[in-house]
Amino acid sequence: MRASMKKTEARSGSSSTRNFLDLRDFNSATLRRMLDVAGNFKRAEKPSRPLAGKTLALMFEKPSTRTRVSFEVGMRQLGGDVVVLTSRDMQSGRGETPADTARVLSRYVDAIMLRTDDVAKLRELAEHATVPVINGLTDTSHPCQLMADVMTFEEHRGPIAGQLVAWCGDGNNVARSWIEAAVRFNFTLRLATPDALRPPQEIIDWAQANGGKIELINSAEEAVVGARCVVTDAWVSMSDDSNENRHNLLAPFSVTSALMKKAAPDAIFMHCLPVHRGEEVTAEVIDGPQSVVFDEAENRLHAQKGVLAWVMGAVR
Repeated sequence: MRASMKKTEARSGSSSTRNFLDLRDFNSATLRRMLDVAGNFKRAEKPSRPLAGKTLALMFEKPSTRTRVSFEVGMRQLGGDVVVLTSRDMQSGRGETPADTARVLSRYVDAIMLRTDDVAKLRELAEHATVPVINGLTDTSHPCQLMADVMTFEEHRGPIAGQLVAWCGDGNNVARSWIEAAVRFNFTLRLATPDALRPPQEIIDWAQANGGKIELINSAEEAVVGARCVVTDAWVSMSDDSNENRHNLLAPFSVTSALMKKAAPDAIFMHCLPVHRGEEVTAEVIDGPQSVVFDEAENRLHAQKGVLAWVMGAVR
């Protein structure tokens, strides 16, 4: 009876559900609160278990290494449990709508994470779920990655507010979340991309309307001058078609040792991984002293623990 009452209360209170879909959905103070909690979890000498008795559903429509392991380990470290679902495990692979999936899972679990190509599926899932929904990646954004990236920058170089970050390469989903992060965390972002692969104008317009310091240029060499952080990503995402023209467009934006020398003397290098060595970045850079990519990967675990604790109400 108590479990049934709990779910009934959840259905009636869905308007207050704490989803984590995009950085733009939050004010700066809320995002900073999640990062503060993440840092506390990372530094704690004794593990805390604020999510004991809670269950997280992990839904994967795209392959994953860091997202799956970091969410699964993070949830267990917080005292909770996980259920992992792939497309072949779910009836969504046979045509069940995200809305119906959301209604059912909301009666079983306490939160849902979805990793998908289609942002419309994420939005429909969140609209009909009565438990928190977390964006584990879509074709338009990757907010969990950016929480880890901001956390990593600040561990190595102090507050990110007022700093200069340079993005070199494709204006993909991660680049779009960097744009949102620049607004919410108050740093300057220079985007060096081919004209054909720039982020959508809609996200640029949103950033500028909200006071974002976003610079769009065509030269990686110009973008990195004075940057404290240089960032790139794979030239071909999982939803993209690999072709010679795409590689030709992006070749001038490859991050090399020569390019890093044009950045600030203490600049760090970031990449969300997996990496294609010799394409978007040389092995010399990613394995070099300026690279923080493996700290960045580790911080997916800690940053997501902050997100999990926040969405499930374990922190205010």
